[in-house]
Amino acid sequence: MDRNTPAAESGDHRDEFDRLLGALQGLPDVTESRPTTVQTIQPLLGTSQTYIVRTWRQIDRGSDKTRGQDTIFIECVKATGSFRIALPPRVAEAIARQRDALTGKTRSKAARANAAERKGKKR
Repeated sequence: MDRNTPAAESGDHRDEFDRLLGALQGLPDVTESRPTTVQTIQPLLGTSQTYIVRTWRQIDRGSDKTRGQDTIFIECVKATGSFRIALPPRVAEAIARQRDALTGKTRSKAARANAAERKGKKR
């Protein structure tokens, strides 16, 4: 199949989600998490969404055997319909970096607030 040929024209009706999942499944250097189901409820709107999240890690060759590239698969079901998305490794890495950066910032803020509080009590 030519990269420029849409999947439907080539007879392949799988979407990117299915193709990525199929490419990772069964590989010897791939480990998958168990699916996690999360239901969110918007109290003011009275709506809910159900998410199924799975992460697959492919170990980088020749590197630390615990590190690798993560691909995250998300399925969402809500009243208006459903969708599936596969987040590639670069996106998963960006999310992890942002989370780590925010954790560091909030810890610093909390430490400064605690120090200021202790300093105020000493007086």
